[in-house]
Amino acid sequence: MKDKIHPNYQETLVTCACGNQFKTKSTKKEMRLDICSACHPFYTGKQKLLDTAGRVDRFKKRFEKSQVKAEAVAVVKASKVVRVKKTKEKVEN
Repeated sequence: MKDKIHPNYQETLVTCACGNQFKTKSTKKEMRLDICSACHPFYTGKQKLLDTAGRVDRFKKRFEKSQVKAEAVAVVKASKVVRVKKTKEKVEN
């Protein structure tokens, strides 16, 4: 490495808004964070699923409709198979 062209890489104290502090290395002496892994909902397990404008409910309704349609199609196909079998039996007799 060349001399006098690189910033000073030093130990840094990182402070979060929740009060958590830890040390790392950086070119800055001190860092302040709004949120850290100690208070972030994703990492603490306190994350809540926010239903924005009923999106989850709309998805569930669409999924239920598709399930009902799939069941109806299966019933129709089964009845066609039965009709075909009956017509084949009549032709053979």
